[in-house]
Amino acid sequence: MAVHTSQSVAKAAGDDVARGRSRGTGNPPPPSRLRRALSVHWYAWTMVAPVVLVIGVIIGYPLVRGIWLSLTDADERNVARSIGVNKMPATYEFVGLDNYADALTGNQFLGTLGWTLVWTVSCVTITFCLGMALANILNRRIAGRSAYRMALILPWAIPGFVSVFAWRFLYNENNGLLNKMLGGAGIDGIPWLNDPTWAKFSVIAVNVWLGVPFMMVALLGGLQSIPSEQYEAAEMDGATAWQRFRHVTLPGLRPVSTTVVLLSTIWTFNMFPVIFLLTRGGPGEATQILVTQAYKFSFEISPRDFAQSSTWGVLILVLLMLFAMVYRRVLRTQGDNW
Repeated sequence: MAVHTSQSVAKAAGDDVARGRSRGTGNPPPPSRLRRALSVHWYAWTMVAPVVLVIGVIIGYPLVRGIWLSLTDADERNVARSIGVNKMPATYEFVGLDNYADALTGNQFLGTLGWTLVWTVSCVTITFCLGMALANILNRRIAGRSAYRMALILPWAIPGFVSVFAWRFLYNENNGLLNKMLGGAGIDGIPWLNDPTWAKFSVIAVNVWLGVPFMMVALLGGLQSIPSEQYEAAEMDGATAWQRFRHVTLPGLRPVSTTVVLLSTIWTFNMFPVIFLLTRGGPGEATQILVTQAYKFSFEISPRDFAQSSTWGVLILVLLMLFAMVYRRVLRTQGDNW
């Protein structure tokens, strides 16, 4: 009986101490994770704070403004504007999710989204395969390897708009070099940019030409990080070249390849310069992708539809965020910590 009484007293005393700590009468509770991070890494946070602030202003304000406009009926006729010395106030109204409903139920958004997905998957797949092949070639000891690397990196070094204008000259139906070469071989010229099907092949080819150098350099760095002992062990075990590539090269490149595929997908999905400078979305709307169509709503049609342009921009952001989330989950199920 005395033992039970002493245990009860000790338990009650422990509860009083715990309650006293929670009320601040005893020792303070352990600091939170955020407080510990700030106390330990305060110098790093201080150095990063200006960059975060600038990025927040540059990206945060347009993003919030775009989301707000997507919930209104704002266009060129009802936004705030100045005509001479007269200032016209904004008269657009809040319409909620009507713009999103119109976009998601209309044929224009879904049709443009379909071609955008084809464009993105085609460009990323071809770019990755060519970059992988070139990286494997340049990873070997061949004569003139440095010169080959410089030549293959050259498209990446040239400004994008210069490369696109050069390709536009090559694609010219009447005076372009490609059709002149075909004419010299007795083949009729091809309407590269004037036929919907050929225009799609043309823009994909230009984007692949621009994207291969980045993919090649990234994968080449990944190949050089794989220990040569793994290849030697696989070769001693009698593995063929394909087996070494499948069981040594691909697993060794997984950390690099997952990152470059994600970046390439985001860049290609929003690749405005190639489409705009090469075809302006034509012929007709054949090569129009989501980002160029959003630009067209805001700057080319009359009256300019800022609400619809903002709606498409927000939908592009949501689609890319969903892709990144699904991509990350797939990688985690495969055992990658990304």
